[in-house]
Amino acid sequence: MSFQPVLPFTGYNGWQFLQRTLPAQTEAFRAGAELSRDVAHSQAYLGEAVTAEQLVDDRQLLKVALGAFGLQDDLPNRAFIERILSDGTTDPQALSNRLADKRYQAFASAFDFGGVLPGPQRIGFADDLIDDYQTRAFEIAVGEQNTDMRIAFTFTREMAEIAGEDTTVDTKWFTVMGNPPLRQAFETALGLPDGFGTLDIDQQLDVFKDRLQSFLGDDDLAQFTDAGKREEFVRLFLLRSELLAGPSATTPGMAALTLLSNQRPSGDLLQIALLG
Repeated sequence: MSFQPVLPFTGYNGWQFLQRTLPAQTEAFRAGAELSRDVAHSQAYLGEAVTAEQLVDDRQLLKVALGAFGLQDDLPNRAFIERILSDGTTDPQALSNRLADKRYQAFASAFDFGGVLPGPQRIGFADDLIDDYQTRAFEIAVGEQNTDMRIAFTFTREMAEIAGEDTTVDTKWFTVMGNPPLRQAFETALGLPDGFGTLDIDQQLDVFKDRLQSFLGDDDLAQFTDAGKREEFVRLFLLRSELLAGPSATTPGMAALTLLSNQRPSGDLLQIALLG
């Protein structure tokens, strides 16, 4: 039996446990038989996939490729994925450029089958892809036990990259809004209601920025280049999520959590909630 991540606690305590044990747990997970077979196959054959058709025709390679970008649910959708890859990203009308979920754009850009040197033939490409696949596979395994932990992992990893991009404040926000796991993290952490996504896109942007300003004192996502800020947000997200799940009123820190749910807290109140 393959190693399954150990997660004895929920909420922020569970997150802290995962962080402390992450090196040992990921090492044991990556040694599993199925993951090892996927890695060995990719190392042997990824460099030979120089067209979109060749990649989608090899199910095991496609599994790794999609998994590395968090798109593993599209494994059965070969025609769709081939179109994403064949179109590339140069043409504004390319399919990945027209989709709200920008993970497809990143996927097509990385493989770059229309470029001079396709991704799989670039030095280091296979190693990076495999590492991303293994990382996300572990997060999926964690998510099978606790969805919030998987979202927290995704936020920590992807926000560091988005925050560091040389783009405008609004462009960063639109990237987050087009990424389902990140969007869910922000909607939950910032206390946004069901149906929020049906609002006009510019109105959504204003609300997101206003809420983040209220909670963390800054509406610029560039703040998440700071690991401390990412951790602060993860704590807020996990607290909010536990509150929505209906913890007992006798739970330690519940009074602060209740206040957190009913208003936009000041910095002091937020600190009380986080420490409670």
